[in-house]
Order: sequence, then C-alpha cells, then structure tokens
Amino acid sequence: VTADRQKMNSGDRDLTRKIRRAVVEDKSLSNYARNVKVISQNGKSYVERPVRSEDERHSIVSRAGDVAGAGNVDDQLSVKPGR
Repeated sequence: VTADRQKMNSGDRDLTRKIRRAVVEDKSLSNYARNVKVISQNGKSYVERPVRSEDERHSIVSRAGDVAGAGNVDDQLSVKPGR
C-alpha cells in the first residue's frame, strides 16, 4: 500500500491521524521510528518503513492496534539498527 492509496473519507483520515499522533507523541521512540508511514483503507491501517529495534516495532504496532483495534493493523515494519 502506498500513500497515494490513502482513502479520503473522514473515518480513514481520522484513523491515520490518531495513529500518527500516538506514534509521534511516544518520546521513547527514535526520530527514525516516529517517521513511519501510516496509511488507512476501509478501517484497516498499514504501518511501514524501517525502525531501529524490535522494541520500537512492537511499540508502534501496539499503539496502532490500540487505535485501530486488534487485527486491523498490517505490520510492514522492518528493523534496521542504527550505525
């Protein structure tokens, strides 16, 4: 799923905004992790891009699941440790 596929209905836009806010407000995440891509389509959300650790991956997916609901998050994150 690419950003141009983001649905423009208010429900999906609101869902994306809430997930993005939850991720950005988590100061325990690296700046790298706070810049993950979030896209929502028909009530299902996709999170993608690399993060620095499995802990960050778990935290982002957990926060997205808290907002979107269990089973409504497609985890497409990858772990790419920092230099």
